[in-house]
Amino acid sequence: MAGGFTETAFIKKLAELNNSSQSIQTLSLWLIHHRKHYSTVVKLWVRELIKAKDNKKLTFMYLANDVIQNSKKKGPEYGQEFGIHLKKGFEHMSRSDEKTKNSLDRLLTIWNDRGIYDSVLISEFKRALVLGHEPPTKKSKPNDRKKSPARERRKSETEKVVEHSDGSIETFIHLSPHTPAGDPPEPEELIKAIQDLELNIASSDEVVRERIAKLPREVSEVSLISKIEDKEAAEKLSLQVGEAVHLLSQYNNRLSAEMDHRKKLSIMMRDFLHVQEELLAQAERNLEEYQEKLLKVFSVRTELHNHIRNLPDLTQLPNVTDGLAPLPSAEHLFMQ
Repeated sequence: MAGGFTETAFIKKLAELNNSSQSIQTLSLWLIHHRKHYSTVVKLWVRELIKAKDNKKLTFMYLANDVIQNSKKKGPEYGQEFGIHLKKGFEHMSRSDEKTKNSLDRLLTIWNDRGIYDSVLISEFKRALVLGHEPPTKKSKPNDRKKSPARERRKSETEKVVEHSDGSIETFIHLSPHTPAGDPPEPEELIKAIQDLELNIASSDEVVRERIAKLPREVSEVSLISKIEDKEAAEKLSLQVGEAVHLLSQYNNRLSAEMDHRKKLSIMMRDFLHVQEELLAQAERNLEEYQEKLLKVFSVRTELHNHIRNLPDLTQLPNVTDGLAPLPSAEHLFMQ
């Protein structure tokens, strides 16, 4: 399930989502990996939840639950963003049947017990689930409510809605540059970082290293200063020392920058590999699950074939009318 994040890729994965724990956990892990797109993810989640079939809406809520709870240790972004939009989701789910509502009520109880959201917000979600959308009776003034950090953050986002000729609508959300600390890099970012390093490797700069190797001994050995006999030689050596200092200072700065770049790249690769290992483990679990299902299908197919072979062949049975007089015609039956 690796790969870069795009709106199209996420929508496709939502379409393929099913209510198995494997499917939910796999998509949840992918979303946590692409955590820097949390705002886009949540907005698309709400949009696709409203469009989803009734028998799939609860699965969307379970996906949100998995992402919210399992992303906490890496940062609060998903929890905060879902907190802003979940009320709309629960309002929409208020039209669901009682069984679905009971499942969502249990989910809210878990969130309350685990402190996922505060009791005030949980109460708002429960009220939305029971009552649905209630139009506000009083219009609040801009200064009536204190703006939360999440609301302030959303000012840095711009949203563009494009309606295509076929009637479909696509939303493009542009975020201000923001990558949470410790967030695993996108494959494209990792590739670019490696390419940038390859273009600026000071330790492999043969030209500069050769210039440094050809510096005269006098610029680096203090003992040779005593051999200077006149002012002209001293001034010449002073000029050479100055050029050597400038050359070495520049090269050392480049080496230091390269070292920092390598450290950052090492961290990026570590985080990226960690996520790939998680994705690989998830894929292996999925493979094992579906291999078991395949074996069961093979078993049913074999049993079915055996059963079919044991059934009588009706085409080989004798005709029950053989040797009997033909049935009378309708005309013969009604003749007087």
